[in-house]
Amino acid sequence: MKLHESAENYLETILILSKRLGNVRSIDIANELSFSKPSVSVAMKNLRLNSYIEVDKDGHISLLEKGREIAEKIYERHTFLTDFLISIGVDQTIAAEDACRIEHVISSESFAALKKHTQNCIGSM
Repeated sequence: MKLHESAENYLETILILSKRLGNVRSIDIANELSFSKPSVSVAMKNLRLNSYIEVDKDGHISLLEKGREIAEKIYERHTFLTDFLISIGVDQTIAAEDACRIEHVISSESFAALKKHTQNCIGSM
């Protein structure tokens, strides 16, 4: 099942916040993304019902296996693409914004080829 870009962004944000904060709650996600608490609550309900996340009795959100796989894939793409764009002279802020859009639409094949190409270029220096 292909997730919508917004769901991928939520999963990626949960991953990032869990690394930064340890425990993640809906309010943390709302603050990070500048979204309303009700919007985040609806999204968390949908992610929970589809077994991407779990929420404990204290409201702490954790990624389940399939949610973590997607979050890590998107995060890897985001960091790689941001670094790549910066390395070719794109402003850091613009690179991060562009990477956020590209990470959701680039195919696995194209992403793997781009990674391989950049590794080959670095290896030949």
